[in-house]
Amino acid sequence: MPLLLTEADVKAILTMPLALELVEESFRRLADGTAVSHPRQRLRLAEKGLMHYMAASDSTGGYLGLKIYTVSPSGARFLVPLYSGHSGDLLALIEANYLGQARTGAASGVATRVMARADARTAGIVGTGLQARTQLEAVALARKLERVRAFGRNPERRELFARDMTARIGVPVTPVASAEEAVSGADIIITSTTSTNPVVEGRWLEAGAHVNAIGVNFANKREIDSETVRRAEVIAADSVAQSKIEAGDLILAFGDDQQRWTAVRELSDIISGKVAGRTSREQITIFKSNGIAIEDIVVAGRIYELARERGMGRDVPMFQ
Repeated sequence: MPLLLTEADVKAILTMPLALELVEESFRRLADGTAVSHPRQRLRLAEKGLMHYMAASDSTGGYLGLKIYTVSPSGARFLVPLYSGHSGDLLALIEANYLGQARTGAASGVATRVMARADARTAGIVGTGLQARTQLEAVALARKLERVRAFGRNPERRELFARDMTARIGVPVTPVASAEEAVSGADIIITSTTSTNPVVEGRWLEAGAHVNAIGVNFANKREIDSETVRRAEVIAADSVAQSKIEAGDLILAFGDDQQRWTAVRELSDIISGKVAGRTSREQITIFKSNGIAIEDIVVAGRIYELARERGMGRDVPMFQ
């Protein structure tokens, strides 16, 4: 019988160090060809909202599955149905809101490990929602941060974010009054917003900065401007194919010049050592995160295994 795992179960199992390990492994499997990830597709709901779905297979772990989620005025609902890659049996139904937050944060953490300067100590984050929390938690594990500046449009929420994250990561997080103040002078920049228009301008960036752009995955939206993209000597994506569909940060910067896509690197190739993530201290680097299905499936597979070991979740009679 498939195992039903709730958000509470997932949070009890999935730590950020574990998420970092699993997400890095998911990219290594993409690089060696033992994993396949299909880009996200979308269907419009009858009323306002969308259903999103994306699938992946992990032959090393022995799993395949997909993430399905709807976003509407009534909220978002995330689910990972996890199948055996051998028998096709449905193994688990996993509520996946926190799973998605953690694996997206972990992807930025992994990218920061292989793309940011080794001595990066300051971070600036634009956006103070739930996803921003796991972003900063992961980046703080990837580099020994000494200080963080955080900007969000809501003053009360950015104050709360700064207090909570200071306690969580053990690094002073200071709320600031503008995105420019958060970004200027930072070694690592994180954008975690739902903005349609850029919240980071390239002229604010210092030489050697690394940018994790993670907030938007629609072709008509972007968080970083064209100057940021132009100044970057190294641009990597979790999936170049998916970026061509939905990474407005790159689509709008590249315009009709399709040749520029040839310079975008797969993060999996950097992690596996096939290509370099950075070759000098002065380079500006960008990681464009869309969120890809193989991250969900590799993480979900391990959550399922640990839940079975610990006797967590509830068996659901199906297909009997």
